[in-house]
Amino acid sequence: MGGQFSGTVERVDATRWRIPRSGGMRVDGMIYASDELIHGAIGDGGAQQVANVAHLPGIVGASLAMPDIHWGYGFPIGGVAATDVASGGVVSPGGVGYDINCGVRLLRSDLPAAEARDRLKPLVDQLFRDVPVGVGVGGEFEFVGSELRSLLAKGAGYLLEKGLATPDDIDATESGGGLADADPDAVSREACKRGLDQCGTLGSGNHFAEVQYVEAIYDAEAAAALGLVQGTMAVMIHSGSRGLGHQVCTDYIKELRGAPAKYGIELPDRQLVCAPVESPEGRRYLAGMRAAANFAWANRQLLAVQVRRTLSRFFGQSEESLGLRQVYDVAHNIAKIEMHVVEGQRVKVCVHRKGATRAFPAGHEELAERFRAIGQPVLIPGDMGRASYVLVGAPGAMEQTFGSTCHGAGRVMSRTKAIEHARGRRIDQELAAHGIIARSRERTGLAEEQPDAYKDIDAVIRCVTDAGLARKVARLRPMGVIKG
Repeated sequence: MGGQFSGTVERVDATRWRIPRSGGMRVDGMIYASDELIHGAIGDGGAQQVANVAHLPGIVGASLAMPDIHWGYGFPIGGVAATDVASGGVVSPGGVGYDINCGVRLLRSDLPAAEARDRLKPLVDQLFRDVPVGVGVGGEFEFVGSELRSLLAKGAGYLLEKGLATPDDIDATESGGGLADADPDAVSREACKRGLDQCGTLGSGNHFAEVQYVEAIYDAEAAAALGLVQGTMAVMIHSGSRGLGHQVCTDYIKELRGAPAKYGIELPDRQLVCAPVESPEGRRYLAGMRAAANFAWANRQLLAVQVRRTLSRFFGQSEESLGLRQVYDVAHNIAKIEMHVVEGQRVKVCVHRKGATRAFPAGHEELAERFRAIGQPVLIPGDMGRASYVLVGAPGAMEQTFGSTCHGAGRVMSRTKAIEHARGRRIDQELAAHGIIARSRERTGLAEEQPDAYKDIDAVIRCVTDAGLARKVARLRPMGVIKG
């Protein structure tokens, strides 16, 4: 991770801290954090990256960071930046990240949590057997040739055609599970090869499938609209575009290496390599990024298919009788062309959300009809030992953050430090002592993702709700988790 930030940070209000524009910064930096969270944001290099992002051509508003901010590649994790497309605004692969469209999907159920808890260990073991997890691990689904091209072009919509998704699934997925103008030809042969049998697999790192229960309801109307009932079981799935997306990012960071010099762009960090959105290089990256994002939505759709099948067999009930419907699916690492109000004018901008979640409020035209009255569902996973949240977008997000909020708790330890911190401990046994069954394919998987490695999710959620970016709907507690 990076080092202590040496610049100026000024308090704006209870939830915001400004990095004043200086040097080559084109806008201010703005960090969302409470008193208890701001020191971590300044201490690990994330704040410096906020200032660096403010140098990007065409950036408007401010270089933003959510309260789960921590150091990343080029952009901080938790970073949000919008660039004005018509005014030479750029797109930067570092503003999306290597795991393109890493995101979260939540399935609700009618099953009382007590019934799941009574058989929790065999349930988690069965999920661990049935759902492919781990580095490089493939699964039962394989897409080659024209099938892979269709998947990259259409995302989860292609699986609807194949009978592997329902209209309800598509309706409850951000962007309908697919971005237009994705181009399979913008995805390299090596990337396609890496993704050959990885659609429908969890992968490793912080990705997981978690059996949860709805512990608390904060907004009865929104919860009812989303099908969330206190005391029932739910399953949260966290994964992305796997090796295919990683290779797409790798390819374009190399391909765009000469773009800044070509377009006269000066950058404080070469990890911010970028190109104008309307340039050939920018358009090609966006086309490849969209294809990888579509792969990720298809991946989470197929993971949901497998989870539903397992739960149906395990409990001896149909998916319908268990009520295994999708609450929502959100992207965390993505760049989208959107219309936003900037200085009183509607402007077409390229919104980078790097470890940040779209949070459109009630009434937004892009939301499916069923969400128009409550706002877009926002799924915020915590760590294995605490809790996750369901929020909905609030008007403040459109006014302040280009319709964005946080994406998780945010790390306070690098993976290396987390492994050192876990030396001599059994993280699985510590979790079991709190009633949480955990299974991991890799020896270091649980150590890297232990609860101590993350910020307190409750503090992060308080910050975004106090700032008016989102409002709380429900809190979900973990019961069992499988990881790579």
